[in-house]
Amino acid sequence: MKIATAQFTCVPADISANVQQMASLADEARVQGAELVVFPELALTGYELEVVLARRDLWVQADDPRLDGVRASGVASVINCVAPTDGERPAIETLVFGADGELITTYRKQHLFEHEQGVFQAGRCDGRFELGGLRFALATCFDNHFSELVSRGVADGCQVHLASSLYGTGGGVEELATVYPGIAKNFDLYVVMANHVGPAGEWTGCGRSALWAPGGALLARADADTPMVVTAEVG
Repeated sequence: MKIATAQFTCVPADISANVQQMASLADEARVQGAELVVFPELALTGYELEVVLARRDLWVQADDPRLDGVRASGVASVINCVAPTDGERPAIETLVFGADGELITTYRKQHLFEHEQGVFQAGRCDGRFELGGLRFALATCFDNHFSELVSRGVADGCQVHLASSLYGTGGGVEELATVYPGIAKNFDLYVVMANHVGPAGEWTGCGRSALWAPGGALLARADADTPMVVTAEVG
């Protein structure tokens, strides 16, 4: 199957505007023959931590009608967002929808990065789903720095590792270029990573969203500056 990774510049704290961008990118992914598209970390709101903590209207659940534009794209989608929990703090959650718009699974980021720890509640369960005869593992940004999380996916029969992320310019470029092909090489997995491009909270996303083959070979990569979709054959 073909899988797409999509990068764009989020409109801060504007779910409707971001869904509109995501729907357009999902349509482009479908035109390119992709059956699944992966979006960056906190794609619905942008990486606006103080704002999302203060505004519960930016917390979404899977049945939120504001997501209809992406759900109706005809492509399965991996959407990262802010979601309510049973506590005072929200979670960084991944929602996976099928091509028919129905929810397949959810996953909450387990390894919160530094300042995220004062805003979000960490997840406790791994994320898995099956589509098109392949088994997928889910991870969000800093999760990917923990080999035990990736190892559990391999042990559970996963062939593809999907990562919604935010890496900035400067040191983030080297970090991105090390972590993800390293997962592909060391764990013999396909790896798909979606990153921000342009302003993202206090960061500037460095783009370079990409897909790697087992062994670490690069399959496709976006540029450093442009909202875009890239696709590759996986499996």
